[in-house]
Amino acid sequence: MNEKNQTLVSEIVLLGFQNLHNFKIPLFSLFLLIYIMTVWENVLIIVLVSSSRNLQSPMYFFLQQLSMSDLLGSSNIVPTLLQTVIYDRATLSIVGCITQFYFFSSLEIFDLLILAVMSYDRYVAICIPLRYSSIMSHRVCVTFILISWALGFGISVISVNLIGTLQFCDQNTINHLYCDLLPLLELSCSDTFSLQIEIFFLSVPLIFLPFTLITVSYMCIAHAILKIVSNTGRQKAFSTCSSHLTVVSLFYGTLLSIYLFPSRKHSPAMSKVLSLLYTIVIPMVNPLIYSLRNKDLKEALNMKLNKLCKYTKI
Repeated sequence: MNEKNQTLVSEIVLLGFQNLHNFKIPLFSLFLLIYIMTVWENVLIIVLVSSSRNLQSPMYFFLQQLSMSDLLGSSNIVPTLLQTVIYDRATLSIVGCITQFYFFSSLEIFDLLILAVMSYDRYVAICIPLRYSSIMSHRVCVTFILISWALGFGISVISVNLIGTLQFCDQNTINHLYCDLLPLLELSCSDTFSLQIEIFFLSVPLIFLPFTLITVSYMCIAHAILKIVSNTGRQKAFSTCSSHLTVVSLFYGTLLSIYLFPSRKHSPAMSKVLSLLYTIVIPMVNPLIYSLRNKDLKEALNMKLNKLCKYTKI
C-alpha cells in the first residue's frame, strides 16, 4: 500500500474491557480499592524504613526502593485502566502512549535489577555473614540503587527512540489495558521486523542475566542452609529469603507468561488478566508478602501507631 494514501493517526484508543454492562461500577470500585491499598501499603513501607532506626539495614533499604517502584508503576497504569472501565475506552495521544510505555518499561527494568540485587544481599548475609557489613556498606547499596535506576530509565530511552521512528496509519485502536510494546508494534504500519530484532537482543539480557544471578544466589543460599546443623538456624535463615523468593516467583512467573510465550496461546481476555496481575495486583501484594512475617516491620509499625495514639490523646 502506498504510504502517501494512508492517514497518519495522532491518537491511540485503548479498548480495555469491552461490554462490561452492569459490571462497570463493581470493577471500577475493585480497581480503585486495589490502587488505594497499593498506595497506602507502599507509602507506609517507604515512611517506616525512612524513619525507623531498626530498619536501616540494606535489606529494608532495597525494599523501600522496590516499594517506590511499585507505587510509581501502579500510578502510571491505573488511571488509564479506570478510564477504560467507565468509558469502555481511553484515548491517549501518540506521545502520551509512548510516554506511558517509557515509564512502564523503565520501572520493569528497575524491578528486574533490584530483585537481583536483593538476592545478592541475601546471599552475602547468609553465605558470608562475617563480611556482610563491609561488602554491603551504605555506599555500595546506594551505588547499586543509582545504577539500577539509571539503567532502567536509560535503556528504555533506546526502545522509545526506536518506537518513535514508527508510523501509525488508519488504525488507532489497541485491544489492551495500557500502552505496551507488542500492541504498539502490531498497530504500526511501518516495517517492524528490524526493530523487533533490536529490542529482542536488548531485552533478553535484561531478563536472563538478573534471573541467572538470582538462581545462582539461591543455589548458594540453599547449599549454605543445608550445612546449618540446628533446625532453628535453618528456619531462621530460610525465613529471611522466603518473602523475596515469593516475590521473585510471582514477578517472573507473570513476566514470562506475558512476554516469553507467544501471545497467540492466550486469548485477549487471558492476556488482559495476566497484565492486571502483573501491573496492579503484584504491586499491592508485594508489601503484604514482605510485612506479614517480618517482625521488624511489625514492631516499627506498632511503635509509630503508639506514638500517634499518644499525640492524639494530648
